Amino acid sequence: MSLSSKQTRHLRGLAHHLKPIVQIGGRGVTVSLIGATDDALESHELIKVKLGDIEDRKEVREAAEKLSEETGSDVVQIIGKTIVLFRQLDKESAYTLP
Repeated sequence: MSLSSKQTRHLRGLAHHLKPIVQIGGRGVTVSLIGATDDALESHELIKVKLGDIEDRKEVREAAEKLSEETGSDVVQIIGKTIVLFRQLDKESAYTLP
């Protein structure tokens, strides 16, 4: 699902107060990390992912794209070392998108 700019703005506002649920360490995006991210998205729909050892913006973007692709989610926002991901549940979603 591709988010419109209005939907992205709405989700950024909702994600502002969230704490990171998943943290990426020095090993980068691994199979177990993808599984943990997928589980977090299944439970929460909108999550923050914190990157630890990655300094380069390009690497942050690549990690966000890989997580998004592997989990079927959308990248809502990237700020510094924090990625916001969203995957709407089909049934009884907690988030109503504009």
